[in-house]
Parts: sequence; C-alpha cells; structure tokens
Amino acid sequence: MTSAVVFDLDGVLVDSEQVWDGVREELAHERGGRWHSGAQRDMMGMSSPEWSRYMHERIGLTEAPEEINRIVVERMLERYADGPPWIEGALAAVHRLAAGFPLGLASSSNRELIETVLEAGGIAGLFRATVSSEEVALGKPAPDVYLEAARRLGLDPAACVAIEDSHNGIRSAKGAGMACIAIPNAHFPPGEAAAEADLRLSSITELSVAAVTLGR
Repeated sequence: MTSAVVFDLDGVLVDSEQVWDGVREELAHERGGRWHSGAQRDMMGMSSPEWSRYMHERIGLTEAPEEINRIVVERMLERYADGPPWIEGALAAVHRLAAGFPLGLASSSNRELIETVLEAGGIAGLFRATVSSEEVALGKPAPDVYLEAARRLGLDPAACVAIEDSHNGIRSAKGAGMACIAIPNAHFPPGEAAAEADLRLSSITELSVAAVTLGR
C-alpha cells in the first residue's frame, strides 16, 4: 500500500537540467576550466558539496568549492527571477497527488532553490517534507536523500513511491527501497536505469493516483 509520494524536482517538476548545465558550463569557460561533454551527466544527482568539488577538481576551477557553489546558485536564482521553467502539467500533477497522498520532495537542488521554486508555484504548502541532498551525507545515486525524506514523513521507505527522471535519481530511489515511477528526461535520458523503475510514463500529465497505485 502506498502511504506517500516523493517527487524529485529538477527534470520532473521544472525543466531545469539544461539550465544547470548552461550555468556551470558558462562558469567553467569564464574561469578557464576544462568542460567536457559528460560533465552534466556526471553531476546529475550530486549534492552541492559534491558537484562544486567536481567543478574544482575535475573541471579545474581555481575557486574553492564553496565559492563555486555560491556563484552557481546565485546565477540559478537569476534564471528563475521571472519564474521557474515549469514542465507542462507538473503543477496540476502535484495538486492531483496531494489530494490522495502526503507528499515529500527529495532534490539535488540547494535548499534556497527548492524553496524559491515551490513558493513560485504556490505549492510549498502541499509538501509535508522536503530534503535537499546538501542536507545528507551523499547525493544521488546514493539513497540518502530518499531515506531522509521518508524519515521526515515518518514512514518506511517501502511505503513510498518516488517520481524520478534521471539515471542517478532512479538508482537513488530504488536503493532506498522505494517503488519508482520514471518519467524520462528528454534532454538527459536515464538509459538502462529506466528498466529498474516500477512504472514508466511518457509525461507527467499521465501521473495520477491510479498510476501511483500501479507503480506498486
């Protein structure tokens, strides 16, 4: 029986993975870093301490990871100033699911970005628990962020269904013991990890209470 639904944020509710990619690539070029085609996929799901360290050590930025994180988050907030890039149907899906289940959110975004996005959409009050991976030991694909979301909801992870789009996100949710509904990201598809999901949808417009039940 499903007791709660736990959403990812980037790539599920907001079409932001390429925004992150653009901001970090732009910074790398500005600061003489060694950007490469696999960088975004490598960083998808990482917590902010992890991806900022990656930018410092692998991409070659001279700034300290904490400063890299500060700059990137500041630029992401600038991109969201006129409103987050909502995926069509995402807000309606959150409202549909909130009518049937307690909701959680397990995101790799920084806390400041999570709150900005949810408040901009008028849905902050629909989530009983939100977790940023910067608040746990390891980002996705480690299960930490989903385990913490279940803990804050007061539930066994096995009673939760995660909504994910990415390779690392699906692995994270399944590693936590949750069922997972995959809505593959069009820009950065999850590849072979999609087969590990319990249900695959082509669009968040298909996400419903019935779909969550089938996802079990």
